[in-house]
Amino acid sequence: RRLTSMLHWDVNNGIARRAWARNDGALSTARRAMQQEPRLRVTLPNMAEDSLLESLFPEDE
Repeated sequence: RRLTSMLHWDVNNGIARRAWARNDGALSTARRAMQQEPRLRVTLPNMAEDSLLESLFPEDE
């Protein structure tokens, strides 16, 4: 039982990391996992438009 629980949390940690890398599949999987496991909390990223980021960090400089 303990090993199963540890594996569950480890897998979801990897999903969360991929979600922060803007992986669409990981974002939806993380949302679904939180619905299925009430104790699981994943802080999901807020997506910014690429144009906003480019205006904040121009490549010219």
